Amino acid sequence: MGLISSYLVPVLLFCVAAWALGKKEDPYDLLLQGGREGLQLLWTLIPTFVMMLVAVSMLRVSGATAWLGELLAPVFRVFGIPKETALLVLIRPISGSAALSVGTELMATYGVDSTVGRTVAVMLGSTETTFYTISVYFGAAGISKTRFTLPAALFADFVGFVTASMTAHLFFT
Repeated sequence: MGLISSYLVPVLLFCVAAWALGKKEDPYDLLLQGGREGLQLLWTLIPTFVMMLVAVSMLRVSGATAWLGELLAPVFRVFGIPKETALLVLIRPISGSAALSVGTELMATYGVDSTVGRTVAVMLGSTETTFYTISVYFGAAGISKTRFTLPAALFADFVGFVTASMTAHLFFT
């Protein structure tokens, strides 16, 4: 396995360069153009990410997340979801970067090998940023009436959160 991973990136770069040369294009210029576009994208995403980090930190410091966790604890307990994940459960359908920020904080607080940390990792991998996805894809297709899409997608997120909690509990405790 170590041998494959050691050569994977160089082989991939070689194949891409050979493909570009076969199309009579300069691979170095294409690489620079891709890097430039990636940095431009990063530059546009940084303010949003910083704002979300600040908002999440403010919610945590103010005690709102603890209050929310206690408020939702009985409901979460029924479904086997750790109450510490309340903010993640609420913010994941809205913003992926905010959810990643919350997940990072939860893992830093409780540890990556804790039940909460493992549950958070599975939740982040098994749910979607529903509102963003619906707005982007329906907007691109020119659909303005989503009808039952939002309730069905939010229910799928809920099932994802419950399943993530059950999976983390089943495999890691």
